[in-house]
Amino acid sequence: MPQPLHELPQEDRVYRMRHSAAHIMAEAVLELFPGAKFAIGPPIEHGFYYDFELSRPLTPEDLGAIDERMRATIAADHPFVHREVDKEEARRLFADQPFKLELIDGIEVDQMSLYEHGEFTDLCEGPHVERTGQVGAFKLASVAGAYWRGDEHKPMLQRIYGLLFEKKKELKAHLAMMEEAEKRDHRRLGRELELFTTHELIGAGLPLWLPKGATVRRLLEEFITELERQAGYSHVYTPHIAKKDLYELSGHWDHFKDDMFPVMELEHEEMVLRPMNCPHHILIYASKLRSYRDLPIRLAEMGTMYRNERSGVVGGLSRVRAMTLNDAHIFCTPEQVKAEFSNVMRLVEEAYDTLGITEYSYQLSLRDPANTEKYAPDDAMWEMAEPMLREAMTELDLPFTEAIGEAAFYGPKLDIQLRDTMGREETFSTVQIDFHLPNQFDISYIGEDGAEHRPVIIHRGVISTMERMMAYLIEHYAGAFPLWLAPVQAIVIPIADRHIEYAQKVIDDLQAAGLRVELDDRGERMQAKIRDAQLQKIPYMLIVGDREQEADAVAVRQRDGANLGALPLFQVIDRLKDEVTTKC
Repeated sequence: MPQPLHELPQEDRVYRMRHSAAHIMAEAVLELFPGAKFAIGPPIEHGFYYDFELSRPLTPEDLGAIDERMRATIAADHPFVHREVDKEEARRLFADQPFKLELIDGIEVDQMSLYEHGEFTDLCEGPHVERTGQVGAFKLASVAGAYWRGDEHKPMLQRIYGLLFEKKKELKAHLAMMEEAEKRDHRRLGRELELFTTHELIGAGLPLWLPKGATVRRLLEEFITELERQAGYSHVYTPHIAKKDLYELSGHWDHFKDDMFPVMELEHEEMVLRPMNCPHHILIYASKLRSYRDLPIRLAEMGTMYRNERSGVVGGLSRVRAMTLNDAHIFCTPEQVKAEFSNVMRLVEEAYDTLGITEYSYQLSLRDPANTEKYAPDDAMWEMAEPMLREAMTELDLPFTEAIGEAAFYGPKLDIQLRDTMGREETFSTVQIDFHLPNQFDISYIGEDGAEHRPVIIHRGVISTMERMMAYLIEHYAGAFPLWLAPVQAIVIPIADRHIEYAQKVIDDLQAAGLRVELDDRGERMQAKIRDAQLQKIPYMLIVGDREQEADAVAVRQRDGANLGALPLFQVIDRLKDEVTTKC
């Protein structure tokens, strides 16, 4: 007897509920749209989806009708029944469903697994709840386009997404989180705060940085570059393009050519936009003879890379085709690896602390020993590198999980996972130990014994790409950047035209102190100007009228609504400068 639903762990119960809801939704769509073709409908994080080929695009009204049909099926409390048939019977059952027939033809065994509830039958391995009345609290969320089997050469289907949780209060909490995430969406805020834009004449995944966004990006770059300088890094510049031969030597061509832009012919040479910066840095290392006394050598660059992402997956700043990585490569002896790794981790934690990033975790990404063809073929190298990373994390007393199969092709890596406003985790920072590329490029150093030795390369990116980190920070701060990162730190608002001259004097003094400030001399009411400044997330509003002008002062308001009253101008300047210096 199958274990009753209520006795299963919550994770298993919810998985079955989401899987079952996908079937119930498919039934509802087929009833409402006779002739519809249905494809696949798996459970996913937070809910479920199903893909359909329909005679017309779905509307919000359609989602309401589908929801109503689903709730009728749930109220009917039909049992989910599992049975098996042979391929011939399965083809007969789904004779008018081409996507199901394609799936059936791709299954090697002759026995097909089906699940039925009421009058609805689907090709499925399960598992499901016992009855339709057990699916929990759900809400249909959205409709999106999706290619059949993710192949752009196959039909475009309509994918209906649903949210589902075991309890209504869990669904309600998730919907509230989604609402907050929508307010923080970096694409919307990027447009409203004039940080970046896109244009069809440039192409998808290639954002244009507007002056305000470029200011924040520049400040971010200056911040991490100075941290690196203090940590002993030397900064370099390398070309965005190189011969294809370089990436064939490094192995990137074999492993990433499908994600690289097409080769360009240039005077009988094949040139490629770089997908990674490491081959360029290795050639800088190789530009002269190195001694053990020179090591470690730490080379850093704001290196722009290019990925041939599909237009359907790029968007905003988080998924782009041209990205500038806070990149660095440390060339060191094997004995120096642990110390250098520890230094990188300290640098990561200092950067995160300053940026206000607290929600992150560590993942040790290792080779999959059962699928070695996707990795550099050197067992001895992997057996040396993986324990080295594990031991370094253990000695630092940092908690981590292990992910088999997530290593880079040339070595294991530590991935630092940041949690976004929706609670999802994504890799931002990485630290990779590489014994492979030094062999590929035949680089060496002269050891204390006078012989040649291979250096180890540590690849690291502390704050990811400028694009991805900007997207994260926009959402993390909901556009209200701390003062040191704010594109406009203060706006001066004269109460009347007669105060404009003094307002300009205030601006001159603030700018002389190195602060970024603007003047709002529009003919609007003062309260409207204050409201507009708050909507633009400007940290400080400095209001000047007769009394402020006479006292060489400004009336200070903050974007959160706090009114600090009239303060001497010199005191306000000192306050803002201190806040910038301490990055609080």
